[in-house]
Amino acid sequence: MQLQSVQPLEREIQRVEEDEANAAAGRKVKHVLTLIRHGHSVWNQDNIFTGWVDVPLAKDGEAEAREAGQIMKAADIKPDKVYVSVLKRAIQTTWIALEEMDRMWLPVECNWRLNERHYGGLSGLNKIETVQKHGEEQVHIWRRSYDIPPPPVDKHSQYWPGHDERYKLVPEDELPLSESLKLTKDRFMVAWQGNIVPDLMAGKRLLVSAHGNSLRALVMHLDDISKEVIPSLNIPTGVPLVYYLDKQLKPLRHPDAIEPLSGQYLGDQEKIKARIGAVKAQTGAK
Repeated sequence: MQLQSVQPLEREIQRVEEDEANAAAGRKVKHVLTLIRHGHSVWNQDNIFTGWVDVPLAKDGEAEAREAGQIMKAADIKPDKVYVSVLKRAIQTTWIALEEMDRMWLPVECNWRLNERHYGGLSGLNKIETVQKHGEEQVHIWRRSYDIPPPPVDKHSQYWPGHDERYKLVPEDELPLSESLKLTKDRFMVAWQGNIVPDLMAGKRLLVSAHGNSLRALVMHLDDISKEVIPSLNIPTGVPLVYYLDKQLKPLRHPDAIEPLSGQYLGDQEKIKARIGAVKAQTGAK
């Protein structure tokens, strides 16, 4: 448990505003946005490309979600609303965390645009075996380049989202066959501008429960991270990431922020760095 390293939200806001650069510019925190990547899933555990495949949390992922909820409660994070993808690993993370926070009554809005990046023809494949078959360099390009998607999924495949009833109201031409991070960001930004931003500007404090790549897309936007830098960013599972935003929704850098982010991971910083390293090692390389 990492609760001993957690400070109340109002104290953290004070720290942010008293930071030398923020204080010199007279910047103030007007909005709070908390992000969380779902807990470890069964396919994370088995090192399989998941994407839009709807797999559940593993037992340790449930524990991560529980701890995340306890940490957010200790930090006095009190969101007014939650945005979550339509994939069960993110939804389960939300339920478990909200239960620990005693905030299961919150409105929760599911939105497919918050889904993980669609891995196309790589969906369901073991990452190490895929490296052995196609080579480390090619798999790294598929996984981490900004604008090069993996091979497309066949529409006859069980992994094509057009077979799934949760997407029956989504126009077929909007359902991906494969996605790069750029394409993931493009569709996430529709939800950001159309749903999340209006709620933030209305004064709501929000929790966004999503996925490694959809959250990379969001922080790329928030922190204006370049397409050259974003491939090296790894977001750990089950760790709350708090953004302190000004009136224009521009982030104020937290003193404990880990480059290239401005937001603050809640919890023991050394343990968090170890979890970031574990994400980086998933393919056994790069």
